[in-house]
Amino acid sequence: MIIGLTGGIGSGKSTVAHAFETLGASWVDADIVAREIVEPGEPALKAIIDYFGEGVTKTDGTLDRAALRALVFADPTKRLWLESVTHPKIRERIIKQLSHLSQCSPYVLLVSPLLFESGQNTLVDRSLVVDVPVHIQLSRTLARDNVSNEQVHAILAAQLPRDQRLAKADDVIDNSGAHAHMLRQVERLDSYYRTC
Repeated sequence: MIIGLTGGIGSGKSTVAHAFETLGASWVDADIVAREIVEPGEPALKAIIDYFGEGVTKTDGTLDRAALRALVFADPTKRLWLESVTHPKIRERIIKQLSHLSQCSPYVLLVSPLLFESGQNTLVDRSLVVDVPVHIQLSRTLARDNVSNEQVHAILAAQLPRDQRLAKADDVIDNSGAHAHMLRQVERLDSYYRTC
């Protein structure tokens, strides 16, 4: 079984995925795959440079993610173009990794911040939303990432609103409280997923 684990920025998706991993589940992180497909030598990176120019690369030839993020979140048409180039490549690589891991794990998590927005939910059997209130998303993201308040709001605007994400969820983990509370929810869902 494949579980799509999602949540808004700053919700704690990776923390929850690591908790499932300690119980024996494997996982694929769509963000890591997204970074892999734009590494030097990858066709997606060449397409991005052709479209945006050399200003989106660092001196070592790698993608300057902060520069690209500023461009695409300032202009929705540029973000849509970028997604049209990267999402099919991300999807193809995710499918390969999920197929491989499902052979040796009781269930596999697909950790994706854009599970519903990107259509990756069609790859999963159940969707699990890690939920926190928006003010917690903002404070965690500003404390963790090197982004401005405006960039965080732009990222939030590009993601499915909280109420819509929750409406699409098969399962929900409330990650706004103590770490031990989150772990108890993970343990309960782990037991359930193993019996499905």
